[in-house]
Amino acid sequence: MTDWLVPLLAGAATGVLSGFGVGGGSLLLIYMTSFAGVPQNLAQGVNLLYFLPAAGTALPAHIRNGYIEKGALWPAVLAGLAGTALAAWLATALDVGILRKCFGVFLLVIGTRELTRRPY
Repeated sequence: MTDWLVPLLAGAATGVLSGFGVGGGSLLLIYMTSFAGVPQNLAQGVNLLYFLPAAGTALPAHIRNGYIEKGALWPAVLAGLAGTALAAWLATALDVGILRKCFGVFLLVIGTRELTRRPY
């Protein structure tokens, strides 16, 4: 009866983090693969669908507060689109086990960087 409660809370928590711009989607992937038992490739697809409305609702506030660097916007968008297309093709071609390991290494690198970098 309450099978929906934990996913609802995970979605709400990662939505708040996405609004702050700290990568709530990555945390949603961790929840889905580690706790909900969703295979990595399916979790990544869910994450892509999750990201669209999450970004769409956070973007107006960031624009209104001047947090968008307009000079970097189009180069970043175009490079992001090309990188996304390439990575999606690669992710669908890789074995799920390799994909999980790549994601784990990515999280370790980012986590280590965040723990060891100097404050601004």
